[in-house]
Amino acid sequence: MRTKEEYADKLERLIDANLNRLKEGIRVIEDINRYIYDNAALASTFKTLRHKLQAAYDQNRLRHRDIENDVQKESISSELTRRSINDLIIANFSRAEESARVLEESFKLIDPLHAALFKEIRYILYALEKEFFIQNDKK
Repeated sequence: MRTKEEYADKLERLIDANLNRLKEGIRVIEDINRYIYDNAALASTFKTLRHKLQAAYDQNRLRHRDIENDVQKESISSELTRRSINDLIIANFSRAEESARVLEESFKLIDPLHAALFKEIRYILYALEKEFFIQNDKK
């Protein structure tokens, strides 16, 4: 069994990648609400949520970023095509929710307060996903 110290660098890499994925997923949803649906309220909610992530950012984590050796950096075929705006929304809600869960679990090892933050963010995303689709099913 490895100790925390033995996998600390890899854990920082995992956190860095998932913070980026989470922020990117939220930004795609935010911009679709802003520019396509002209929904200022939801766009603003996503912007506020995205800014909550800043509490977990640490510039020192950049030294653990290893894009060149990422064993899954190539996209798979299902990631290369989207048929509709709904496909974009679904993919990015999933991306954001999954990343929030990875961050929640990862931070349990090093910072329980950040773990709680990402649990909160995950549940906010679940609620916003429901709100988004309920609002847009009526249109």
